[in-house]
Amino acid sequence: MWKNSFKLLSITLLLSSIIASISGYQIGVGIADCTGPAAGVNFMGYAQLAQKGAGIHLRQFARAFIIGDGTKRVAFVSVDVGMIGYGLREAVIENLSKVYGDTYNIQNVIISGTHTHGTPGGFMQHFMFDVTVLGFVKQTYDGYVEGITRAITKAHENIVNGKVILNNGILLDSNINRSPASYLQNPESERSQYDYNVDKDMYQLKFVDNSDNILGLINWFPVHPVSMNNTNHLITSDNVGYAALLMEKHLNNNAFPGEGKIVSAFASTNLGDVSPNTKGPICIDTGLPCDEVASSCGGTVTNCIASGPGEDMFESTEIIATNMYTKALELMSGANAREVTGSVNVIHQFVDMPSQTAQYTLGDGSTITGKGCNSAMGYSFAAGTTDGPGEFDFVQGMTGEGTSLWNMVRSILAKPSQEDIDCHAPKPILLATGQMKDPYEWQPKIVSTQLAMIGNVAIAAVPGEFTTMAGRRLKNVIKNVMTTNGAGAESTVILAGLSNHYTDYITTYEEYQLQRYEGASTVYGPHTHGIYLSQYQKLATALLNGGSLDSGPTPHSFDTSKLLSLVAPVLLDTPDLDNDFGTCKTQPAKTASIGDTVSAVFVAGHPRNDLKHGSTFLTVERQDGDYWTVVANDAMWETKFKWERTYLATQEVTIEWTIPEGTSPGTYRIRHFGKSKSLFAAPVEYIGVSNTFQVA
Repeated sequence: MWKNSFKLLSITLLLSSIIASISGYQIGVGIADCTGPAAGVNFMGYAQLAQKGAGIHLRQFARAFIIGDGTKRVAFVSVDVGMIGYGLREAVIENLSKVYGDTYNIQNVIISGTHTHGTPGGFMQHFMFDVTVLGFVKQTYDGYVEGITRAITKAHENIVNGKVILNNGILLDSNINRSPASYLQNPESERSQYDYNVDKDMYQLKFVDNSDNILGLINWFPVHPVSMNNTNHLITSDNVGYAALLMEKHLNNNAFPGEGKIVSAFASTNLGDVSPNTKGPICIDTGLPCDEVASSCGGTVTNCIASGPGEDMFESTEIIATNMYTKALELMSGANAREVTGSVNVIHQFVDMPSQTAQYTLGDGSTITGKGCNSAMGYSFAAGTTDGPGEFDFVQGMTGEGTSLWNMVRSILAKPSQEDIDCHAPKPILLATGQMKDPYEWQPKIVSTQLAMIGNVAIAAVPGEFTTMAGRRLKNVIKNVMTTNGAGAESTVILAGLSNHYTDYITTYEEYQLQRYEGASTVYGPHTHGIYLSQYQKLATALLNGGSLDSGPTPHSFDTSKLLSLVAPVLLDTPDLDNDFGTCKTQPAKTASIGDTVSAVFVAGHPRNDLKHGSTFLTVERQDGDYWTVVANDAMWETKFKWERTYLATQEVTIEWTIPEGTSPGTYRIRHFGKSKSLFAAPVEYIGVSNTFQVA
């Protein structure tokens, strides 16, 4: 009897497997506006106190993708932010639990930052990451949490049966290695296996319904979103964000940003040492090459700056974005595309990095054992990069003792112990962040590690910026486990960078020895990468063998009401002496042509009075009979919304519209939407309207 039962059970399981592979996946996509405060908050990325937001060029969006197989699901979200903090992800999951119970949880939600350096900061909670933003900014944090939650909710509500298609291809002339001297530290025998010193592959997952109608795309291509440099003061999703907007506009029949049904993300991957500034660095004062290791000119890094491919940062952003969009469009219908089949699975574990010991393989095949360190930043971290140099007398490649002045400053903050010094060698420690608890924890000690598999496609969600070779080694380790466990030669590993948690950079052991910026920012010491190799090997092995792992130690959870902030709230707006809020002080020119930039200046309230999620601070409108048709808003490339304080609580905004090709001749106007705040009162809406002008 039991033999027949066993046979029946075997047949049932086999049929279930076949049915699952035929019916495909349950797929949902969603997009939501998550733009932070449009003015008055410092940007996160370049760590420049002077880089305070003063308007919008491109809005921020959260793009969510849910993939399930009927029993398990994973939610992947790509967000137009610098990175993701643990507290941000925790808050999103808490929001989702109120509606969906434990459907979305710490195990199956991946949130990945695109790493744009042109968006408001103050949301990370760890003091190291908020200090250059003058502390925690609750409005930024709440705006991001709300937008990400809404994107996942939309994706959940849009779930249909569908298929997943994988493709990849080479994209040239869009990225370079900004630390080639570090890359050369990796053994030649390893480097010879690759054609380039950065990855040129773009990977694409395309999601379609069972009638082959496209639902969405996730594209991964390694490039830093730093085409917009540290002189920019307008919120921007940079090159990857603009690539996403171009693709969504194409697929959604010219719908406005965030309003189409088809969602396309350009997500981060192993971009740690990868720059979009393809002209490379030069000494801008002399035109001569920079020092290759120090990235300095005359002993300082200030004038060693990379640029290109355009003549300014806007043109460069547009070129790199267009390259990525064009390649992704090609991959959508590429002949090498293959359908992904098989179950969906995901595994997650928190890891206490300083307590870890790992045995791992270096690039030359030799084995090494090492341990993690208390977090610390090296001297070369303060030198910045050729995409955004630091200041003072710091240069890259510093392996000796620092100056007596900076050693004294270091000791005032937190003097590194001898154990720290020995553990991090050859890194000279500038900030012993593992010992810095005042006013609260500076950098995380416990981090998130996560691995998802859709059939034989693995997505490794990593909590930081892996360099090119560090990413290659990690992908090789995971693929090794997959092929060993029967996943097949076609197994593909995609690295999803800046996911769930932020732990700065991860270089290979060999790259670390040179102590350029990336090595100095590898915070858990020379074996950081080795620990991650060991950890993701463990995750992959458990996942493929049906095993499970304990959840690991719980990270520190912050009470946001107790976090330090020096960013003052908006208390009062005042109009100027002669005008009310919304008055157009400077009117647009009466006539304009394609390619011209039309502008208007309005008396304004502070943009922080309303984030305008799903809305806009401006519209450009064309007269159609008795009606006005909106042709542009503040999320579009051709518009710029610029805010300026003119006196105490008096402000004005300048709205610019560069008239794009294809604009119909006719009568147009510009409108501004805002809120003004009186003392001790809630903000009140106002609307400003310019005079009409003719587009010839």
